[in-house]
Amino acid sequence: MRIPIIAGNWKMNKTTAEAVTFVQSLKKELGQLSDRLCVICPPFTALLSVAQELKGSGIEWGAQNLFWETEGAFTGEISSRMLKEIGASYCILGHCERRKILKETDEMVHRKVKKALAEGLSPIVCVGERLEEREKGITFDVIKSQVTQDLEGLKKEEVLRCVLAYEPVWAIGTGRNATPLQAQEVHAFIRKLLGEQFGEEAASKVRIQYGGSVKPDNIDELMAEDDVDGALVGGASLDIKSFARIVNFKV
Repeated sequence: MRIPIIAGNWKMNKTTAEAVTFVQSLKKELGQLSDRLCVICPPFTALLSVAQELKGSGIEWGAQNLFWETEGAFTGEISSRMLKEIGASYCILGHCERRKILKETDEMVHRKVKKALAEGLSPIVCVGERLEEREKGITFDVIKSQVTQDLEGLKKEEVLRCVLAYEPVWAIGTGRNATPLQAQEVHAFIRKLLGEQFGEEAASKVRIQYGGSVKPDNIDELMAEDDVDGALVGGASLDIKSFARIVNFKV
């Protein structure tokens, strides 16, 4: 059985004080979760304070990026060892904003995935097609290339520690979202790819999130699909009521 995972990607939002106030309220809204997992991914400046506030709550947390080296002359970067030291469990890697704005390649994402796993972190690996790629009918080609390269050479036990996040680029921050049927179609394709790379047993256990304008009014339909195992939530994760409703999706 795959335990659903809802992750909030705050991106470059919230000061440390705002982050602490938010998670204090979130704990009250959610209580103790038993049949699903909630993960908060704040900006780096708020990581330690959020970690301290969430201790013992059952809500987990992670970072929005890491670098593939342990230490060294890499100004502005953060290592998996640094994140693990302060209790991170997850790390978002390969988000389309980093791929587009910062020109991250699949080779770079792959190196980050390997480093995260080596340090005991669970990568949330983002994949997704641009609007022009969907319109050209090459969505599956794009997804296959990304999944294959990002997870290349992983062992079965390593891929089981990964979470995949399908984020159609055309649906992120646009107000548009893939229909539940569109999401299911790509999620099923990703699971098929995982089966070809790592075997059917592993593929059946890896969780695949949907991300892209996830809101309280579409989360229930998305989560009703067989291969949708959670959501990577952007804008709606910044509002306490909206995010709590998403985490408390109805099945």
